Amino acid sequence: MTSPAGPPPTGDDGDERQRLKLLAVTACPTGIAHTYMAAEKLSQAAERLGIDMKVETQGSIGAENVLDDNDVRTADGIIVAADKDVDLSRFAGKRVVTVGVAEGIHHPERLIEQVRSAPVHTADGPAPASGTGGGKERSLPYKALMNGVSYMIPFVVVGGLLIAISLSLGGHTDPSGGLVIPKDSFWMDVNNIGVIGFTLMVPILSGYIAYAIGDRPALVPGMIGGWIANTGTLYDSKSGAGFIGAIVTGFLAGYLVLWIKKVEVPKFARPIMPIIVIPIVATTALGLFFIYVIGKPISWVFEHLTSWLSGMTGTSAVLLGAILGLMIAFDMGGPVNKTAFLFGSGLIATGNQTVMGMCAAAIPVMPLGQGVATLIRKRLYTEQERETGLASLFMGCFGISEGAIPFAAARPAQVIPANMLGGAVAGAVAGLAGVSDAVPHGGPIVAVLGAVGGVPMFFVAVAVGTALTALTTVTLVDISERRRRGGAVRIPSARAPEPALAGAVAVGGARGGTGTGRAGSSKGGDPAAVSAPDGSGSTATAVADEPEVLSGYLTGETVRVRLAAEDKESAIREMAGLLAATGKVRDVDELVRSALRREEQGTTGLGDEIAIPHAKTDAVSAPVVGFARSDEGIEWGAPDGTRARLVFMISVPEAAAGDEHLRILALLSRKLMDPVFRGRLTAAADERAVLGVLSEIN
Repeated sequence: MTSPAGPPPTGDDGDERQRLKLLAVTACPTGIAHTYMAAEKLSQAAERLGIDMKVETQGSIGAENVLDDNDVRTADGIIVAADKDVDLSRFAGKRVVTVGVAEGIHHPERLIEQVRSAPVHTADGPAPASGTGGGKERSLPYKALMNGVSYMIPFVVVGGLLIAISLSLGGHTDPSGGLVIPKDSFWMDVNNIGVIGFTLMVPILSGYIAYAIGDRPALVPGMIGGWIANTGTLYDSKSGAGFIGAIVTGFLAGYLVLWIKKVEVPKFARPIMPIIVIPIVATTALGLFFIYVIGKPISWVFEHLTSWLSGMTGTSAVLLGAILGLMIAFDMGGPVNKTAFLFGSGLIATGNQTVMGMCAAAIPVMPLGQGVATLIRKRLYTEQERETGLASLFMGCFGISEGAIPFAAARPAQVIPANMLGGAVAGAVAGLAGVSDAVPHGGPIVAVLGAVGGVPMFFVAVAVGTALTALTTVTLVDISERRRRGGAVRIPSARAPEPALAGAVAVGGARGGTGTGRAGSSKGGDPAAVSAPDGSGSTATAVADEPEVLSGYLTGETVRVRLAAEDKESAIREMAGLLAATGKVRDVDELVRSALRREEQGTTGLGDEIAIPHAKTDAVSAPVVGFARSDEGIEWGAPDGTRARLVFMISVPEAAAGDEHLRILALLSRKLMDPVFRGRLTAAADERAVLGVLSEIN
C-alpha cells in the first residue's frame, strides 16, 4: 500500500548533500539486454539533470551494483523499472515508482520527475502502481501461481528423493504394509526427513501464492490454510485436498488479505494491522471457511467415490483399470487419488490383488511422463523445470506420484488431462493383462522387489502410459504456446529443416548482398573469402585479420549489412540462419522458436531503431552473436514506434547462463545507448567496417 507524502525527503546528511540522490533497479525476464539498456539510460538522464543515481541491475549474471542499506537510507527516491518481481520491502519509507523496463529505456527523465512526488512505499504494501504502462507483464493470478510453484519445487525434490533413496536402500516388501523400512533403522530417519519435506510442500505452495497477492500479511493465512487443506481429519475426510486444495486456499488467503487492507482503521491501529490483526483475522476466517464449507463436500466425494468403486468390482477389468488410472492421475495425493489407492490396497487382504495391480501401474505414469516430456521437448521448459523433470523421473521409479505436482500446478489445463490419459491407459492395460500387486505401493520398484505378478505386462503398461502422457503433454503445451503466438499447430514429430532457411546460412543473398563487396573479398583476390552458394558474391566466412568483437562471439560470418526480411518473424529466421553459418547452431528451428517465445514476454524492439532478439536455448552449442542492418526498417513493436534498422541476435546455451559473455553483452546494450556510436554503426560501409566499430566495445 502507499500513503501520501510531503516534500521529498533529504536523507540523513542534512545540508552536506546538495544534489538529489536517487536509486534505481532494472530487470527483465531474461536479463540480457533490456536490463542494462534501462540502467544506462537512467544513469545518462540523471547525469544530464545533475542528480546522483546508483542503479542495481538484476540480469542473468546476477545482481550487480547492489544497493546497500546505506544507499537506501540516504536516498530521496527509488525507480524500479522491471518486468519481473522485485522485492520492494527494503524500500519501505521511501518514495517508489514502479514501471516496466521499457519505460526506463524510453522515458528516464519522466521517471526521475515522477519519483520526486511518488507515494511512499510502506512495509506491508504491494508494489505501488505507476500508471505509466511499461513492460508487458503476466496477470497477477498467473504470477502468484508461478511464485507458489517455484517455492514448492525444492520441497518436492528434496522430500521425494529422500523418500525414494530410503525405500530403495532400506526398504523391503511386506504384504501388510507395502514397502517397509525397519522402524529403528538409519533409513527410517532419512525417510522421516523426506516425509517432512512432502508434508511442507502443500502449505508452501499455498503460502507463497498468497504472499504474491497480499504480501507478507498473507503468508501465514496462506500456509495455515494449505496445511488445513492437506489434513483431511480436520474436516472428517480420509484424505486431504492435496495441491488443488492448496491452490484454492492460496488464492483465497491472498485476496482476503487484499480486501482487509482496504478497510479504513484508526491511525493508532495501523502499525499492528500487518503483523497482528490481518494475519489473525484472515487465518481464522479462511480456516473455518475451509473446514465447514469446503471440507464437507470433499469428505462427501471421498465416501461416495469409495461406494461407487465397490459396486464396480464385478465389471470389466479393462474399464475398472481405466477408471482407477484416471482417478490415480487426477490429483496425485488428493482425495480422488487416495480413494482409488485405498480401494485397491483394501482388496489385497481379501485375496484380490489385481485391483492393486491396476493402481500400481498407473501410479508412476505421471512423474515418469512429465520427466520424459522435459527431455523430448526441452525448449518448452525452463531450466528449473528440466531439473525438476530429472527428479520426477527418479521419483516415478519409486512410485512417488507427487513428483508430477509442480508441472500440474504450473500448467493444469495441459498436464492434468495428459496425466489422466496416460494413467487410464496404464490401468486398462494392467487390468487386461491381469497384473497383480501384493503390496499397497506402486511403481517399478515393487516389480523389482518381487511384489508384482505379471512383471513383463506391468512394465508394458507403465511404458505405454508414460509415453502417452509425455507426448500428450508436449502436444498440449505446444498448442497452447502456438495459440498465444497465433502460429500454426504442429504435432511433435521428426522435423525436417525449414525450406525458407535452406540458403540462409550465407552472409549475403540475392536481396541481402551489399553491392560493394567486403574488404578482402574475391574482388581483391583474398583466398580467405569464399563466395556464397547462391552466387551473390557475398562472403560466408570470416575475413583474415578481422578484429575480435565481443570476445569472438560476433565474427564476419555473423554480420550482414543488408537484411532481406520485411517483418519480425522473417528477420528472426534470417538471423538464425546467419548464426548457423558458424556451425554452433544445432537446431535452427528450435532457435527460431525460442527467440519468438522470448518476444511473447515483451518485445525486444528497444526503440532508437534497435532490436536485440535473444534466446537462452540448447539449440546452440556455444554463445553466438549476429548483427544485421535493415535499410527500410522492420516493425518490431518498439515503445517509441521506430522501426528496427540495427538488429543484433544473441543466443546462448542454457548451461552458459551467468558466464562472462553476458557481461560483454551488457556492455553492448549500454554502448547502443550512445547516439554517436549508433550513427557510426549505421554509416559503416561494409562488414569489416561494422566489425571495426563494434570492436570498440572490447
